[in-house]
Amino acid sequence: MKILLTGGAGYIGSHTALSLIDSGHSVTIIDNLITGTKKLLPPQAEYHECDMADKKSIENILKKNKFDIIMHFAGLTRVDESVKYPEKYELNNFEKSKTFFNCCFDNNIKKIIFSSTAGVYGDSTSEYVKETDALIPMNPYAESKLKIEKFLIENSKSQKLNYTILRYFNVAGADNKKRSGLISRSSTNLIKILCEVATKKRDKIIINGNDYKTKDGTPIRDFIHVSDIADLHTVAANSLFKNPMSDIYNCGYGHGYSVKEVISEMENIIKDKLKIEIGPRREKDIIVSIANSDKFKKQFNWKPKFNNLNYILKTALEWEKIN
Repeated sequence: MKILLTGGAGYIGSHTALSLIDSGHSVTIIDNLITGTKKLLPPQAEYHECDMADKKSIENILKKNKFDIIMHFAGLTRVDESVKYPEKYELNNFEKSKTFFNCCFDNNIKKIIFSSTAGVYGDSTSEYVKETDALIPMNPYAESKLKIEKFLIENSKSQKLNYTILRYFNVAGADNKKRSGLISRSSTNLIKILCEVATKKRDKIIINGNDYKTKDGTPIRDFIHVSDIADLHTVAANSLFKNPMSDIYNCGYGHGYSVKEVISEMENIIKDKLKIEIGPRREKDIIVSIANSDKFKKQFNWKPKFNNLNYILKTALEWEKIN
C-alpha cells in the first residue's frame, strides 16, 4: 500500500511509519516540524515539509500520488497548554484538520485512519472504558479531537469515506532498535519525565496531586507501548484496505498503574531513589483512565507484543540515554 502520514516526524507517527515500512508498505510523510523533528524520519520514507493546512502543497502531493490510505497524526497534544490557549488548539487541531480533510475529499481519498484520544471520554465512571461510553471531554485538546471525529463521521456518507478512529490511552516507551522515541524538553508525559530524572536531565519528578480517591492517592493510567500502537495502525490499515468499513476502537491494555507505581518500577530498574515532590492537582486532569480494548482485539484477532510496564520503562530509558 501507499500511505500518507501527517505528523510522521512526531512520536507516534514516526513509530507507525517504521511499522508500515517494516511491513513492506510505501510511506510518505508530511510534517511542519513544529513538534516533530527530522531525526525521527525513517530514511525509507518520502518526506515533505509543509503544514497540513497548506492547500496548494497538499493538493500537489495528493495529485502526484495515488495514496491508498491517509493516516492523520498531526496536531498539538499538550493538555495543560490547551487549557491555557484553547483557541490555539481549535485552530491547529480542528480547523487545520478540516482544511486537510477537505483537500483529501477533493482528491478522491476514501480511506482515513485518525489518531484520537481516550480524553474524549473525560473522567468516565466506568471501571473499563468502552467505545460506547459517554463522550465528555474535559479539556480543549480532547474537545478538538472529538470535533475531528465528528467531522469525519458526518462527512463519511456524502464523501463515500471509510474511516478508522483509534482512541489512544497513555502511549509510552520507545522502539527497541532505538530508531525512534519521544523527543521533547517540555513534555508532560510521566514516563518521559521519569527518564529525564533518571538520566540526571531533571532534578525531580513532581506528582500533581496525591489526594485522589485511588489506591494510593495518585491518578491511574493505562500505559500502552508505542510499538504496539504502531502495530495497531498497521493492522487497521491492512483491514481498511481489504475490507473497507468504518468504526472506532480503544487502544490500551486494559489495566492501569498509578503514578506512584510507575515511579516505583523505574526506581527498581535504576536501583536508585528518585527525588519526588508533591505538587497541586493539574486543572482538568482525569483521575482514572483504563481501556476496554476487547473490540479491536476481537475484530482483528490482535494481541499486544509489549504489554509489560517494566519493558515500557526500559525502552523509554534506553532511548533517553542517547538523546
